[in-house]
Amino acid sequence: MRERVLAGALLLVIGGGCAVNPVSGRPEVTLVSEAKEQELGDAEAKNVAATMGLVDDPRLTGYVRAIGDRLAKFSPRTDVAYTFYIVDMPEPNAFALPGGYVYVSRGLLALTNSEDELAGVLGHEIAHVAARHAVRRVTRAAPLAIVTGLGASVTGIVSPTLGTVVGGVGGLAGSFVLAPYGRDQEREADRVGQEMAAKSGWDPAGISTSLRTLERDDALRGREERGMDFFATHPPLPNRVADTQEHARELQRAPAAPIARGHAAFLDELAGLPVGPRAADGVFDGETFLHPDLDFHVQFPAGWKTANERTVVGARAPDGRAVVGVEMVGDGSDPDAALRALEKETRLNLSSRAEKRTIAGAPAVRTTAAARTRDGEVALDLTWIALGGRVYRFTGVTRPADAGTTAPTFRATADSFRPLTEVERASIRDTRLVIVPARGHETLAQLVDRANGTWSVEMTAVANGLEAGSPLRPGQPVKVAVSQPYARR
Repeated sequence: MRERVLAGALLLVIGGGCAVNPVSGRPEVTLVSEAKEQELGDAEAKNVAATMGLVDDPRLTGYVRAIGDRLAKFSPRTDVAYTFYIVDMPEPNAFALPGGYVYVSRGLLALTNSEDELAGVLGHEIAHVAARHAVRRVTRAAPLAIVTGLGASVTGIVSPTLGTVVGGVGGLAGSFVLAPYGRDQEREADRVGQEMAAKSGWDPAGISTSLRTLERDDALRGREERGMDFFATHPPLPNRVADTQEHARELQRAPAAPIARGHAAFLDELAGLPVGPRAADGVFDGETFLHPDLDFHVQFPAGWKTANERTVVGARAPDGRAVVGVEMVGDGSDPDAALRALEKETRLNLSSRAEKRTIAGAPAVRTTAAARTRDGEVALDLTWIALGGRVYRFTGVTRPADAGTTAPTFRATADSFRPLTEVERASIRDTRLVIVPARGHETLAQLVDRANGTWSVEMTAVANGLEAGSPLRPGQPVKVAVSQPYARR
């Protein structure tokens, strides 16, 4: 019986079974029909928006989409509607999802110096969609749980909400989004993307320049921990720059005017772009976390590793055996109602141990519970606080054997929750990209010093495609990262 059920699910997924790849022109077997491919892309796109976030800048997003739309007209695959977004990721990266979703990070835009480079990056990602690379990756790995959606039912966690709670800090969109492609797939995406760029009127060598900048940036940062940057999600290929330069020489560039007329106009499109962590998402000062827009302060345990994700901020114990995080769970002024809602959803007994409290003059309720996960049982320490018309939940997670020793730490973290002081609010700063014209006979080091830039001279050189000792022309526009008092936008 079980074999027939799995076979039936597989047949539903296969759809056409064998199809002709629009890029290679060769027949290929895939487990994922075009309808399922779109469904996967739609689901992951919602995940990206929820966990990574999108840059809310209509002007810059419109510019990126204008470049992407022109490229998409020359895609080998026209049965999908391509859409283009700027993902709120400080690391330099770009990726695509099945169904035509193409993303470039604000971190990569900060390192880009021409429309040709940006067109090369977007063309590369369009090519991944056109060649169905993500679908072919799924097919080779044969992850039936991903394809059919069966995986969520066997996680051993009571509910998706509790799964998020137990998972603690560090959540991102699924590995399906940022899993690396194979080297042959990257070469194919380079080649097809360059051909689209040339047909659209951009220099097909733009991708070469972009790759070279990314290599310089990676070398400058060395072993610094950076999360999901380009080289974490793309195989490092030292010869890709040479290969793309050689292929560019073979292509005829169509006559077409750029969308931004010239280098200075292109840089003006990037002016004001956030650099690094965004103050709007909250900032850490040691283990102290300050959120300017939500107006709260939290003190996390000393020596714990902190993390600030889009939906949860928290810290993990040095030995990894405990984690505590805080997230906003909704609007309202009744923490008891939030407790009962989670109790109903998870079927955990939360009310019997609940104790009402007052934290920073605000109503709160605290309880403890045990939950079973696929890795065994965990102890939960939960506190809800209603402040400023919103309800927040503190979640402490540890092993049952450690619940007694970690309880005071979890309680102290929740008790530290309070509104910001005026001094704290005034201390919060934001770093953004500013375009600074060079003065006559000015060096890059002098310009960075004059602009109070937060990037080093070497980093500023990499971000501008320059050498640190290169002379600057009078009036030459230079991208500089500048720290400014935070102002809500």
